[in-house]
Amino acid sequence: MSKDKIVNAASVAATPSSHTAEAFASASGEAAQDAIEFIEIDEVLTLRRMVVRAPAPKGTVLFLHGFPETLTVWKDIATTLAHDYGVHAFDWPGYGQSSRPAFERFSYAPRAYAQVLKAYIERAGIDRSKLVIYATDIGALPVLLLALDEPTIARQIIVGDFAPFDRPQYMWENLQNLKAEPTASPTRVYMNKTSDEILRNVHRRGLSPAEQFDLPADVQQDMIRSWSLDGMTSADAFTLYYANFTRDQHHLEANLTRLKTPVKVIWGEKDIYIAREMGIEFAGKIGAKVDVLPGIGHFPHLQNPEQTVEEIRASFR
Repeated sequence: MSKDKIVNAASVAATPSSHTAEAFASASGEAAQDAIEFIEIDEVLTLRRMVVRAPAPKGTVLFLHGFPETLTVWKDIATTLAHDYGVHAFDWPGYGQSSRPAFERFSYAPRAYAQVLKAYIERAGIDRSKLVIYATDIGALPVLLLALDEPTIARQIIVGDFAPFDRPQYMWENLQNLKAEPTASPTRVYMNKTSDEILRNVHRRGLSPAEQFDLPADVQQDMIRSWSLDGMTSADAFTLYYANFTRDQHHLEANLTRLKTPVKVIWGEKDIYIAREMGIEFAGKIGAKVDVLPGIGHFPHLQNPEQTVEEIRASFR
């Protein structure tokens, strides 16, 4: 396949990945079907992506998902924003229906994801001067690493619910355990063994019964179908990401003075995976505005999508 080839989901039914893409497109309606595509980044990586095009866009929004999500988590938000903005989202390598190459060919480290992000923006032909990037969880560190070297990567970056610094005391125990051996491998095994429970409850943890919420059926189904593909699970990719996580956290913290792209920080008050103190410290060190959202957990875009839409609209004012 040519590196510049973009494949519509309906045209790649011969591949295992396409079956899930077609099923999601069918469940999401005609507009979503037109938006689900595959784009080749290089000889190793092909990404499933969603593109929603506005008739007269005021700018472009690129959403970057976290663990164990897929691009489907942005579908309803994208539909709302598409009245005024072009919207892009893609599955990270190791997630959704994107490629899952062997570790020897792709490291899955935050720094490697940063290069995937750069390549995607270039191949998609996105105008950086009119781009807002909204990144959560595993998506946030890569975009900040990229911004260190490319301060014009976007007009604004919105990040939250991630770990910019090496502060294990602010992290959920299983995340602490992933940062190094000998605890990383047993944690990966445990996550794979309990994948059903993770996919069912990861977004509910830390919230009171009144605050808990259900995922849209198509989002839940896509995450379940996409957990394991080509011999790798999302937990496997997550573990590989964390194998170099501490190194890349140290690199970001040591180079904060080079971070010139405007950044806003958003955090869920009830995030049990990464405590809000992490976001407050990060925002303070870079002089950024931080919003701690009352009653919100680790997934603000799922728990209160209206607030996410408003954050995007505000970033273009």
